Order: sequence, then structure tokens, then C-alpha cells
Amino acid sequence: MYDNDIDWRWRATRTSAGLPHVRLHDLRYFYASGLIAAGCDVVTVQRALGHSSATTTLNTYNHLWPTAEDRTRAAAADLIAQSTRQADSLSEG
Repeated sequence: MYDNDIDWRWRATRTSAGLPHVRLHDLRYFYASGLIAAGCDVVTVQRALGHSSATTTLNTYNHLWPTAEDRTRAAAADLIAQSTRQADSLSEG
């Protein structure tokens, strides 16, 4: 099957199902971003998408992975939340 055949079949299916204009590429991006948001590593996403190398995956989706700053902020927020819960439980007891 060629790309044009797949595109044509997708458009026909989407139209007959009454779905909005969504490209197959959009679904692929949605899938990749969901895997990344769930914490999957680059090799897992690479294999799921069928990329030949992790470099391809990173070049395309690197902006979706959390940065070191994102992880630091999340860790600090968790620390504060845990401390607050612990202080609340001590004051109730």
C-alpha cells in the first residue's frame, strides 16, 4: 500500500464516521505525546513509533519530554505537599 492509498482510505473512513478533520499524522503525534506524558523513555517511544533510531524520535518529540527544571519543580512541589500532609496529621493527632 502506498501513502496516497492510506490517506485516501483514512479520509473516506473519517468522513463516513462523521469525524472532524484529523490527519493520521495527528493521531501519531497524539500517541507519541501520550506515551511521553506517561513517562515512557525515548527507546520505548522509538520502538512504538517504528523509528529507525532514538535520534529520530528525539529530533521530532524532544520538546515533549520534561526538562531537568520541570523535574526539579515537580520534586519540590511533592516535597512541600508531603511536608504539609505530615504537619497536618501531626496537628490532628
